[in-house]
Amino acid sequence: MKSIIISARLSLIMLTAFTLLSLKCGNAANNSSDKSVSKATIGSLLTEKQFNELFPMRDKFYSYSAFVKAVGQIGLVKMKIARRATSVYQFTRTDKTTGKSVVIRQDGDWNEDWAKKKPDSVYYIDYGSFCNEKDPQTNKKELAAFFAQIAHETRHGEDGKYNDGLMYVHENDTTLSYTADNDSYPAVPGKKYYGRGPMQLSYNGNYGYASDCIFGDKNVLLNNPGLVENDPVVAFETAIYFWMTPQTLKPSAHDVMTGKWQPNAADKAAGRVPGFGMTINIVNGSIECNKGENMYSMNDRIGFYKYFLQKFGVIDSNRACSCGKMKPY
Repeated sequence: MKSIIISARLSLIMLTAFTLLSLKCGNAANNSSDKSVSKATIGSLLTEKQFNELFPMRDKFYSYSAFVKAVGQIGLVKMKIARRATSVYQFTRTDKTTGKSVVIRQDGDWNEDWAKKKPDSVYYIDYGSFCNEKDPQTNKKELAAFFAQIAHETRHGEDGKYNDGLMYVHENDTTLSYTADNDSYPAVPGKKYYGRGPMQLSYNGNYGYASDCIFGDKNVLLNNPGLVENDPVVAFETAIYFWMTPQTLKPSAHDVMTGKWQPNAADKAAGRVPGFGMTINIVNGSIECNKGENMYSMNDRIGFYKYFLQKFGVIDSNRACSCGKMKPY
């Protein structure tokens, strides 16, 4: 994942043996009839034993306890994202433990007359809804999609078994700084914002935005981006932040997988439809989408998704796994 303008780390290893599975997602038996909505901990969806079995080759940095702690900590945060014009923002962060709400970002043009004349849009993010918003089967489907994306982003080796996720803590090439002009989240001189963590968070814009949401202070990760590769809880929190947070033009992957997002007229014209394929468009659409059905990286993500669906014993009846005919944003 390379930005709120994101690009993926392309595989440098040639595919030697990979049998492409059907692009239909619904290939696992549904072994549960429980459709009741229940707010529960991540532990009710995933045990430590299951986590270890899903990621047997993982770097020890990525532990079940760190993942569970990250889900719990970021789950105590709510965000109100208000936007004027195209990209003039005001962020209000609420700490659920205290109930205190604080404006942590207000762009300089927020109170300009021209901006005030533009219609506001408001979006609320409850990070406690990560894999916890709907019935158990939907929650597991979302977790399968999340795991598929982070597994692909951090894999090392291609044996067709989908057991090689969470192996990279940071991208191989750490010589690049990944800095870009950003008025709200300027790069700190001397700091590098290369891909780190499960979602390979990259660029100063992403680090600052994630830091605002996780810590209520953009400077934490802008000043110390290394936290994402040194603190496993923070690493998982950045991945959850990205999964749950919409971008200026894109919906959140969470809203896609839970059915909250529905395409507008422009989306429909671009071939964007709800389903796992849309999450690929969100994560890495400019590289992998609208390039036909033989794009390796896209199919690798689909393969991971189908693998995790099967392990969780759930079906994706939507079956829209591919973004091969879907225009990127």
